[in-house]
Amino acid sequence: MTRMVGRREFLVKSVVGGAAACGAAAWPAWAAPQGANDAVRLGVIGVRGQGRHHIEMFTKVPGVRVVALCDIDQTILDQRASEVEANGIRVAKYSDVRQLLENKDIDAVSIATPNHWHSLMAIWACQAGKDVYVEKPISHNVWEGRRVVEAAARYGRIVQAGTQSRSDEALIELAAYLRSGQLGKILRARGFCYKRRESIGLVSGPQPIPAGVDYDLFCGPAPLEPLRRKQLHYDWHWVWATGNGDIGNQGIHEMDMCRWMLGEEALPQRVFSIGGRFGYVDDAETPNTQIAVLEYPTAPIIFEVRALPQETGVKHMDHYRGVRIGISIECEHGYFAGGAGGGVVYDNDGKRIKPLSSSGGDRHVENFIQAVRSRKAQDLRAPVAGGHLSSALCHLANIPYRLGTQVPQAELKAQAGSRADVAETLDRFASHLAANGVDLAQATPTLGPVLELAPDEERFASRSNYDMGAWANRLVRDSYRAPFVVPEKV
Repeated sequence: MTRMVGRREFLVKSVVGGAAACGAAAWPAWAAPQGANDAVRLGVIGVRGQGRHHIEMFTKVPGVRVVALCDIDQTILDQRASEVEANGIRVAKYSDVRQLLENKDIDAVSIATPNHWHSLMAIWACQAGKDVYVEKPISHNVWEGRRVVEAAARYGRIVQAGTQSRSDEALIELAAYLRSGQLGKILRARGFCYKRRESIGLVSGPQPIPAGVDYDLFCGPAPLEPLRRKQLHYDWHWVWATGNGDIGNQGIHEMDMCRWMLGEEALPQRVFSIGGRFGYVDDAETPNTQIAVLEYPTAPIIFEVRALPQETGVKHMDHYRGVRIGISIECEHGYFAGGAGGGVVYDNDGKRIKPLSSSGGDRHVENFIQAVRSRKAQDLRAPVAGGHLSSALCHLANIPYRLGTQVPQAELKAQAGSRADVAETLDRFASHLAANGVDLAQATPTLGPVLELAPDEERFASRSNYDMGAWANRLVRDSYRAPFVVPEKV
């Protein structure tokens, strides 16, 4: 109790003087509880893109009332509030999440902000007594994700990760089918994010902050640096301070599916990554073409990201066994190819064995509300501990790349060693780039080191302060900007 009061005092003090900008602190009478069977009163934080979808999904769930919206962009906030009020839903508006969290009449929040805010907001929400639905990835780095897991446990909160595929009936059936042994041992799990991404452009200097945006709050835990890209919104995905590239944007879904099908509940033993930003020069930092290999005792995860089309002059993307965004689980006696919404199990001759289909993970938010009402975390399809592990895989895949060096194409083949599956993946990587006019003799890829992990410690293995493991551990967590600091102890 003492710690909770202290936290509330901090939150109150942190917004003194900012009430006018953040919205009224008093809760309006129309949002008061409605009797014995109170609705779950929800605040949506971050309402521009995915947050708009959150509003749509939660308003369809019986017994849920969206009562508050929060965004650092006043224009977007006003627009969303007008949209929901046109449907007869009255909401309070906040610019600063800290004031929203101080409102005792909000039961739960959904978080759909840029990645670098996810963990801190989730921790603050737990400390404020709210249940949390947090978008994928649940963290911006490995270390802070574990702090969210600890906060959920300490404060007894229901925290659901936004990996909707966990509520996909077809994939639930697939996981059971693979565990039945009918396809034999899993040999490897492949994940694919073949998703077209155009250049974000190139600027010559700092750009103006869009009108109505509180840029200090946008940056939050990240460094408060000038905007150096054309578009503030969405393109934050491709900057390390705020995003995690497409492997942590779209790819987190497929990474989670791969880990799920393997049945692994810890971090891998080793990881390496290869990639680059090919086809154009722009202000983005993250790779638009990438291969990551994560070695598990059960089988490896081999993950691929591609942002360029199948070849120069076309718009459509390449595929692997018909999969562009999804997974291929390769077993002794056959394989599955598909993803969200289902797919097909084939034998090794390509004969269809078992089709699987569903409407996808649309009922994921309903599952969250069910657990909020039951107060049983075991009711969750995507509890935060699993969301942390799958998010961490994306971060671990990026770290070798960020520590890598540009090398000739011949050195890529050496990295495969005797691994035929990795060599085949690298050959397709090179062929894909060549089809897009990228000469690897000129545009050399970045090859990251093979990094060993201490999975139980959620860190890289290191024998000195200067080996690659030590350097990698510097990227396991961020440096935070006060007062937006993820606490050492929650």
